[in-house]
Amino acid sequence: MAAFSKQLMKQNIFRALLGLAIAAVALLRAENLSRAVNRVTPEILVREALEKNPELNFYAAGIAAAKGGLKTAGTIRNPEFNSQVGYKNARDNSGGTSGDGAAWSLSVNQTFEYPGRVALKKAIAQGDIELAELHFEQFRLILAARVRTLAYSIVIAQERSAATREIGDRFQALTDVLAQREPAGVTPVLEARIIDANALSLRRQEREAGVAVKTAVAELNQLRARAVTAPLEISGGQPGFVQASLQTLLDTARKHAFDIRIREAELAQQGFKVLLSKNERYPAIAVGPYYSHENAADKEQQAGIGISVPLPFWDRNVGNIQTSKAREQQARASLLTTEREVERRVAQSATILQAKREEIEKWQADTIAKFRNAAELADRNYRLGGVPISIYVETQKQYLEVLGAVHEMKKDALQAAQELEILTGLKLYKSEHQR
Repeated sequence: MAAFSKQLMKQNIFRALLGLAIAAVALLRAENLSRAVNRVTPEILVREALEKNPELNFYAAGIAAAKGGLKTAGTIRNPEFNSQVGYKNARDNSGGTSGDGAAWSLSVNQTFEYPGRVALKKAIAQGDIELAELHFEQFRLILAARVRTLAYSIVIAQERSAATREIGDRFQALTDVLAQREPAGVTPVLEARIIDANALSLRRQEREAGVAVKTAVAELNQLRARAVTAPLEISGGQPGFVQASLQTLLDTARKHAFDIRIREAELAQQGFKVLLSKNERYPAIAVGPYYSHENAADKEQQAGIGISVPLPFWDRNVGNIQTSKAREQQARASLLTTEREVERRVAQSATILQAKREEIEKWQADTIAKFRNAAELADRNYRLGGVPISIYVETQKQYLEVLGAVHEMKKDALQAAQELEILTGLKLYKSEHQR
């Protein structure tokens, strides 16, 4: 009996341990899954922003409003119903009453626009739809570019914060070691102050990098319609770049730049408005049947067709014609100005992208690793007395400067490439997983 109790106890303990192990594994898997879910690439963030950004609803509503305007432009006016009711008293030439009674009339009029007017209104409304769609697509590209820039800024700030923390820990460790030693002369004291000053500066830089990460994450979360405090981890984000000639970029921009296409659409629309203002010199015509009834001396009834036409004696719509022509000239001038501005922006962005690409290509793939190893080597040898304080400090700073320089070059190149994408529609960059 005692042996059986011991065996049962062992089985219960084994089951309990097995349950704890299973629970621990499940918890670990859940934690890993949570991390995997929260860690995303910049392109995933872009897709999420393009699906959930609340400002997209503003441009989508603009398209819907423009489509409603097109329906309104093609709608025929409602007919007008007119009625008159009164009393008629008829007298002969001698002044005697010959009869009296009720008099009433009914009429229905349908207004017909002058030929071509409805078509011009529909063309203008169609132009509004085209403009709304162009603004919508332009905002999508601008939004995607902003999300990528923020994502890469977060990666830069995180790596800089980690590197700054690493070097700051080295200085702090040296400070703790030197504080336990008795200073033998002025030189150790001065070296200790130099190390303290650099440690404080690095801590400040680390805090600034942390603030930059939190600020960028908050803005990025808002662009994705998330809470500003939602955690976010970004993987990858190291872009590559494609080369294109300046002439190709300029030729493509003249055809595909949103700013130019918007100005062209506005100019075409303004041309229709000029034609419409000229068309409106001629009046609309109202036609419809009428019926009248009088029951005074005699019973009289009338039925027929009535036509109502405004006589354009005083208003020939001259003011509106002049205004629409002047605005057409403004639209043409705006188009020329925009074309020159787009060419300037393309040339500027292409120059920046080319310069940054050449600088990036000069750096070897393991450049940052080499400077990091040099910083570690300087730290070990300074502790052994093999290098002076000046070389030690300069090596640590150079590591941070090289790290920052490489990232800033890639960030500037990415911004220039995305500006060119907005202007030309050509994608001159590749994300890390696409290379």
